[in-house]
Formats: sequence, structure tokens, C-alpha cells
Amino acid sequence: MMMIPAYRNVWMPSLFNDFFNTDNMPKANATAPAINVKVSDNEYTVELAAPGMKKEDFSVKINADGDLTIKMENSREAKNEDSKAHYLRREFSYSKFEQTLILPEDVDKEKIEAHVNDGVLTVVLPKTVKEEPKIAREITIG
Repeated sequence: MMMIPAYRNVWMPSLFNDFFNTDNMPKANATAPAINVKVSDNEYTVELAAPGMKKEDFSVKINADGDLTIKMENSREAKNEDSKAHYLRREFSYSKFEQTLILPEDVDKEKIEAHVNDGVLTVVLPKTVKEEPKIAREITIG
């Protein structure tokens, strides 16, 4: 039995590999939207391409395990009436998508924000602020 090694970036800590590598996560369909993940000093940003979708079509939650779950469901009905043939033609469009991302430990889960703009869902994951210990003290002169 041949074992295929899992993909790992050698220049990036394994914590981030788990965050960015979503190959083992279930997807609702094979035509899932593309997801970008950006990182800066203060936050992670997840962008999901969803042309034609409205904010009502999305659900963004933190599940019981502390992971980020993004759900998208769209059901649209377009009507086109043809006056010559005297019939009503209907076109149904339905799409559903669900993705779960394992969040790094330094995400402040209380301050996560999401918004939809120009067909892109953006989820901002702020990093927790680490309090640096204060090192102010009196120096004894010897």
C-alpha cells in the first residue's frame, strides 16, 4: 500500500497550514467559490467570491468547536414571457455552499466581522492583542 504524503509548506508553521489547507473539509458541491486568505500583523481576512449574492444569502458562524463556518444558499427564479408562443418560461437557479475553516488560536473570536460588497464576502478575523509585560522598575545603584 502506497502512502501519499500530505502537503505542507516548509516555510510556514503547521498552525497556518491547517488554517489554509481546506482540502479535507467537506464542500457542498464541486463548483465551490474561490476563497482567498490574507494575513497582516493585525488580522486575517477571508474573501469568498460570490457574484450576484446578497448578504441575506450568507450565514457566517463560529461553531461549537470554535471553527468558522461559512454557508451560502441562493435560490432565484427568473421569468421570461414570450408573447408569440403564449407560454411562460421559468428558469430556476439554485446554489448551495458550506465551508468550515479551522481558525488559528490568535483570532479574537468576539470581534469577527463580515460584509458583502461587489460580489465578494469578506470576513475579517482580528488577531488577539498580546499584553506585553511592563518592565518598568527601580534600578538599585550599587
